[in-house]
Parts: sequence; C-alpha cells; structure tokens
Amino acid sequence: MNILIWFYKIRNKINTLKYEYYLKLRYPNLIMGKNSLIFGKLLLSIDRESDVRLGDNIIFRSATKYNFVGINKPVSIAVNKNAELSIGDNCGFSGTSIYVSQKLVIGKYCNFGGNTAIWDTDFHPLEFKARRFYEVSKIFTSPIVIGNDVFVGANSIILKGVTIGDRAIIGAGSIVTKDIPKDEVWAGNPAKFIRKIKLEIK
Repeated sequence: MNILIWFYKIRNKINTLKYEYYLKLRYPNLIMGKNSLIFGKLLLSIDRESDVRLGDNIIFRSATKYNFVGINKPVSIAVNKNAELSIGDNCGFSGTSIYVSQKLVIGKYCNFGGNTAIWDTDFHPLEFKARRFYEVSKIFTSPIVIGNDVFVGANSIILKGVTIGDRAIIGAGSIVTKDIPKDEVWAGNPAKFIRKIKLEIK
C-alpha cells in the first residue's frame, strides 16, 4: 500500500512539472508559485493580455479518483483580455470552474468543494433583444473578492460582484449573489445568513 501511495505521489508530481513547463511556454503572463499539485487535467484559456498570479502550494483535483466527493468535470480556468486573476497560497480546488471577465481575487487557505463555480460575468445580456445578437457591451460583469480561509461547499456557485469575508463558510449547493461578511455561515439558493462562526482563541 505504501508503495502504491508513493507511486501516485511521484506520478502526480511529474504531471505537475509537465504542466508547469507547458504553462510557462504557453502563457508567459502567468506567474505560478512553488509546490503546486495538479491531479488530472487542468483546462486553461488565458488571454496573453491578462494578469494571472497563482500562489504557492495550490492543489487542483480534476477527477473523482482524486476526491471522492464526486467530481463531474476538470478544473477549468478562463481569463479574458485585460482581466485579472489572483489566487493566494495554500488553496484547493476540486472540479472548480473559474471564469474571469474582469477581476477575481482569492485569498490564502481557501477550499472549494467539488464542482464549484466562480463567475464574474453573466455571460449573456439579460435583455432578450441583446441576447439575439449577442451584444457584448450589454453583458454585466463585476469583480469578485474572496478573503482568507474561506470554505465553499460542493456544487456552489459564486456570482459576479460578490465579496466574501475571511473565514466565511458557504454551504453545499448554494448560489451566492451578494456580499457575505467574515466569520459567518451562509447557505441556500440564494444564499442566506445561517449563523455566526465562533472563533476559538487559544
């Protein structure tokens, strides 16, 4: 069993190094930190005129065999022209979909459960006539800011213009449409306040 675990660790480290080498060549504007791990595929679409910064010790898990919560899709990251993505150290993503049209900032020590999504855009105009002709100028976008030590439960979606405070917890299956203060638990569709988090002071 120990040999098998060792084999998987070595294989995933090699996989990560291959991705890092490829990313440096393909996306020179991407700054990637140290000691990250990529389990499975990592789907990327990063415009060369964007600003992307990934911290140290980030983990991407893209298949159920790497997280038995059940992952339906690989981690995918899309960053449009002139957009900004910043992810702090020690964050974890499982089958997460990240789409940045304007700006997304994620703090340190954040965890995103299986099949979560973070979108700073509506993707399509809300006005039906504008949708017919896909009038890009009428698509609403707004930056997202996520603090440190935030936990987002599986199958949750964080939508445009949201700020989530430090140490907040988002319950599984939630749709976050408005700001969440620090040290609070929110859940539901749309996500609503559940309770305060009692911090243990040692």
